[in-house]
Amino acid sequence: MAKSSAEKPTKMSSLMNFIREAKAELKKVTWPTRRQIWYWTLVVIVFTLCVSLYLGLVDFLLAWLFSALLG
Repeated sequence: MAKSSAEKPTKMSSLMNFIREAKAELKKVTWPTRRQIWYWTLVVIVFTLCVSLYLGLVDFLLAWLFSALLG
């Protein structure tokens, strides 16, 4: 589908072409299963809780240390 240099695509045709290509690409995607989504959601939640507990402990210990040193 060769276009001459005189033919310039309109904004609407460019948008429609983009949407058409996006739909075609989304059909190629291998989507995760429901089980995989639940598993990785739990992994993220557990990891977030572990990091927040670690940072909370470090914050508590540093606050205690500085209050003991500075009186």
